[in-house]
Amino acid sequence: MTQYKKTAEALAALTPEQHRITQENGTERPGTGKYLETKDPGLYVDVVSGEPLFVSSSKYESGCGWPSFVKPVEDAHIVELRDTTHGMIRTEVRSRHGDSHLGHVFPDGPPDRGGLRYCINSAALRFVHRDEMEAEGYGQYIDQVEDVT
Repeated sequence: MTQYKKTAEALAALTPEQHRITQENGTERPGTGKYLETKDPGLYVDVVSGEPLFVSSSKYESGCGWPSFVKPVEDAHIVELRDTTHGMIRTEVRSRHGDSHLGHVFPDGPPDRGGLRYCINSAALRFVHRDEMEAEGYGQYIDQVEDVT
């Protein structure tokens, strides 16, 4: 079983923007994220720990300006915390093992897909294309990813 964790090497490899978002609870500007328009089949993992977070088949266009997903690939890799910053009450989403700030979850997602919208910063993610998932150790999630067309 793979061990996912935050390491000094992983933190040193982050760009300043990735560090600001994952380690300082930052937010990228809406509409600017690397993965906002990504439609390729694959898996989104924590940029710090590599733990699997979301599959492309749960991604949808919400219009909010950040990549949006209806559910995590495994609930065990996500931690949800009450966030009262900026005069709002929200639910923060963090990776369990990397303790990276990912974004927030809201109850306004597609009702027919569970009703949740995981609004996630691209800078907190690394995308693993379906064709590379097995080689990178994520083969167990391929059945959750749509077929390559």
